Amino acid sequence: MNKTMKLGTVGLLLGATILASACGNQASTPAGGSDAAETPKKEAVKFPTKPIELIVPFAAGGGTDLVGRAIAEALKPLLGQDVVVVNKTGGSGSVGMNEVAQAKADGYKMVMATREIVSNPLLGLAPFKTTDFKFVGNINRDPAMIVVSSKSKYKTFEDLINDIKANPGKLNFASSSTPSLYGIPFAEAANLDFITIPFQGSAQAIVEVLGGRAEFGIYNPGEVKSQIESGDLRPLAVMNDKRLEGFFKDVPTVKEKGINVDWAGTYRGIAVPKDTPDEVVKVLEEALGKAVKDQKFVEFMNKQNLFIDYLNSAEFQEMIKKDTVALDAIVQVVNKQKK
Repeated sequence: MNKTMKLGTVGLLLGATILASACGNQASTPAGGSDAAETPKKEAVKFPTKPIELIVPFAAGGGTDLVGRAIAEALKPLLGQDVVVVNKTGGSGSVGMNEVAQAKADGYKMVMATREIVSNPLLGLAPFKTTDFKFVGNINRDPAMIVVSSKSKYKTFEDLINDIKANPGKLNFASSSTPSLYGIPFAEAANLDFITIPFQGSAQAIVEVLGGRAEFGIYNPGEVKSQIESGDLRPLAVMNDKRLEGFFKDVPTVKEKGINVDWAGTYRGIAVPKDTPDEVVKVLEEALGKAVKDQKFVEFMNKQNLFIDYLNSAEFQEMIKKDTVALDAIVQVVNKQKK
C-alpha cells in the first residue's frame, strides 16, 4: 500500500512554402505528346481491407472499456470492417499500450489512449515512450468524482475531509491506477494524508468501496452512475471547474468547498504505432470524427454520463504535449517518494 503524499504547486508554429514555376512557351502540344512527364496521381490508400483490433488496456466494465466498445460499434459501418475490442490489462495500462506500440504500423491494431499513455513513461512504468504513438483523435474527457458507499457514515464532502484530517494516514482510498492521477492532486490541494490501495481499473476499485474495505474512491461519473442510481454509492463532490449538467447537477465541485482543484480526470482517445502511414491515420481520423456524432453513440454516452470531447489528430497531439508538462510535475513528486 502506498501513502498519498502532498504535491507541490504545478506551475508550431507551422509554416509551409510551396514553390511553383512554369517553363517553356505556351505552345500547343500535339495529341498524344507532352512537354514533360506527368506526375502520376497518388492512388487512394486501400484501407481497411480486414478487421481492426482495438486494444482496451484496462479491465472490462470500466469507463475506458465502455467508451472503447461504444466507439468500436460506431466505427464499423464507417470503416466497412469489424472493429474487435480486446482487453489487455496490466501495468496500469502499459501492457496493452505497449502491445500496440510494438505492433506492425499498418493501422490494424489501435489502442484506447488515456492519460497513462503519458504518465506511465514519465514514471518509468512503461517500456514505451509517448512519442512511440500517433494520435488519431480524442473521444471524450471526464472529470473525477469522489464517492463513498451509501452505507458510509460520510453524508457530505466535509464529513469525509474532516475524518481524513482527524485520522491522518489511516483511511483507505481505492485507486483505479498507479499512481493515482486523481488522488495525488486531491491530497495536495486539501492537505490530506491517506492510504492509497491501487487496482487495475475502476471496476475492481469500486468493488472495494462498495464492500467497505476502502472509505472512498475517485472515479469518472460514467464509471459510477449505475451504482449511484441504484443507491449503492453516494457522490460527494466533483473535481471540475463547474458543476456537471443533468444527472449530477446537484453534486458540488471541490472548489465550492474550498479545495483549489480546477480539474482532475481523464481523456480517452485512439492511438496507433508511430510509423503508421499518414494516409491510414487520416482514414481513421475521418471515421472517428463521424463516429462521435453517430446518434446511437451520442445517446449511449449521454446515458452513461460520459462527456464527448472530440479532438482531431493535430488537436489531440497538442493536448498530449500540454498534458505531458502538467503530469511531469506530479511524476517528479512520485519519483521523489520512491527514493
